[in-house]
Amino acid sequence: MSIPIPPTRTDRTSTNFRMPSAAGIALIKAFEQCRLRAYLPTPHDVPTIGWGSTRDSDGTRIRLGQVWTQAHADAVFNDQLLALAREVGRVLSGARTSQAQFDALVSFAYNLGATALARSTLLALHRAGDFTGAAAQFARWNRQGKVVLAGLSRRRAAEAALYRTVA
Repeated sequence: MSIPIPPTRTDRTSTNFRMPSAAGIALIKAFEQCRLRAYLPTPHDVPTIGWGSTRDSDGTRIRLGQVWTQAHADAVFNDQLLALAREVGRVLSGARTSQAQFDALVSFAYNLGATALARSTLLALHRAGDFTGAAAQFARWNRQGKVVLAGLSRRRAAEAALYRTVA
């Protein structure tokens, strides 16, 4: 089940608010791969379920052994995506941002959290208009602790490629 994608728009109550495009959603889903039984993505990770969720819709942490339906996984994904889209729009602070750049930043925040994005050099460079420098920053976020993970390296490369897309 895919979420309905409203037309890109600016919402007057939230700076630079828009929804991720189909390409952005596909990127997130390609790396998250929905699982309906909770699991540990890596040995040092937290329990995850659905489309990469670490918390249920009520905010409770996921527990190993927990099971969701596809409908619940999709509903939680939709809610989390909407919340992240709003948060990414807010931290962009009105910076010029293409849809592809927005999609890449939402994917980054979906994986690492909006706080990591808000505090990142990647975002600072983007807001300053240094899109080449910002795109290069994605590759720096490929570790869990001090260990480089191949899956994170692939995801960051895909996000950087999307970020560089000229629409």
